[in-house]
Amino acid sequence: MKTLRKSGAILLAAVLLCVGIPLMPLAADPVAAVEVKSNKEFTFQAGRSQDIRIVVTNSSGQDLEEVSVTPELASKNDVWPFQEEQSAKKIGLKAGEKKEVNFAFTQKDEIPTGTSRIRFRIRSGGNETESETIYINTTAKTQEIPAGTAANETRQAAEAAKGGESMAETGVSNAEASYVGAGGGGGGNTSVPRVIVTGFTTNPGEVKAGTDFTLTIHLRNTSKTMRVNNMLFDLNAPAEGSEQATSSPAFLPSSGSSSIYLEGIPAGGTADISIAMNAKADLVQKPYNIELSMKYEDANAAQIQATSNLSIPVKQEARFEFSQFEISPESIAVGEEANVMTTLYNLGKIKLYNVKATFEGAAIEKSEIFVGNVEPGGKGSIDSMLKGKTETEGPAKITMTVSYEDEAGNVSTVTKEFQLEVTQESQEDMAAGMEVPAEQPKSPAKLIIGGVGVLAAVIAAVVLIRRRKKKLKANEEEGLLDEVDRSSEDKQ
Repeated sequence: MKTLRKSGAILLAAVLLCVGIPLMPLAADPVAAVEVKSNKEFTFQAGRSQDIRIVVTNSSGQDLEEVSVTPELASKNDVWPFQEEQSAKKIGLKAGEKKEVNFAFTQKDEIPTGTSRIRFRIRSGGNETESETIYINTTAKTQEIPAGTAANETRQAAEAAKGGESMAETGVSNAEASYVGAGGGGGGNTSVPRVIVTGFTTNPGEVKAGTDFTLTIHLRNTSKTMRVNNMLFDLNAPAEGSEQATSSPAFLPSSGSSSIYLEGIPAGGTADISIAMNAKADLVQKPYNIELSMKYEDANAAQIQATSNLSIPVKQEARFEFSQFEISPESIAVGEEANVMTTLYNLGKIKLYNVKATFEGAAIEKSEIFVGNVEPGGKGSIDSMLKGKTETEGPAKITMTVSYEDEAGNVSTVTKEFQLEVTQESQEDMAAGMEVPAEQPKSPAKLIIGGVGVLAAVIAAVVLIRRRKKKLKANEEEGLLDEVDRSSEDKQ
């Protein structure tokens, strides 16, 4: 098995589907950058199973033979709420590969209503990371009150004192008690029929801020003997906004009200309710809770109330712009370089991860530059040197491709073009590139002949100079004799 500790920087991105929480790196490796998304809250019921799915991504650039994912309690004060043990699941990942790890959990029957906290720890060699706290809301198993017991007699007396009021009106929890029919006159002991939310879907599947979607909620009547009727549902979304005067619900009905009516659900039956909604355009990318309040009647016309929470993840579209390209110089020769600069402005509400810019064109050598992460409202500088490769006829098209990842590790790209001229290689460069032939060594015979020739030339030059000096001297003497003769003649 390869030693994973020898790897440089191992980057793992684990994502709980449905998503929202970043992971905090624990390893000493300063280059490790791990991020995760997930539901921060799950609701379980006694004896019922529910899946939590983890997606692990290997972005280390090398194959990993063993990556372990382990669910753990976030605190020693918490109680493990599931029937399954805290056992790890191990997988192998090739470079860049993603794998889903599924954990099926079933709440223990003896666990009371409350909240437990767990985390998922991911280990690979000497690197490890863990998710932030995930809240597990547990629901105690319903205990029916047997007829003839002191508890049942106390309940009957309380209802009689209230003039036959329903259980909901006396303030007793409908989800955790049994009661006699609204008449209070010994109509037999009957358990409370509970209506629960078994799940929900959205259409489209991914809810984006500023768009309409249809929310469909799946319901089930858990009672095996009693039908529920006259059902009224109301959806309440949390208010979003920095100022109280401008805040409004995160989700609003596209038309009509947020109330939904359903005639009834038979014993042990299921039903769906749907409503068209709109997500506010300025929502931050995260899951949003919607409270579903339910009012219905049992077979004895007793009023029952209950609530349930839904968590709907909202996605924000990436939105950014580029400044004008600064190219210096705008024309280069083959082999020369031009500096290209631009700035990316992140105008959206989501963080852009691992931003890279790649420059390509027939006239230049391919170049790539890593920008890094760009925060919402922030900017990233793109500065690259491009080297001319092929001569062009005037300015030629160069393409800049910018790639980035979202919080789930999904890669997106956008392209932008500009012009750059590449001319013929300069004459100086061509001359500098030409090879000077090496001087051939001369043989000794050639060196001797060359030396004799040089010596003969020197001797000839000396002889010639002496002859010229003698001739000049003879001419001077002859000139003097002529002057003497002319003087003598003049005196006579």
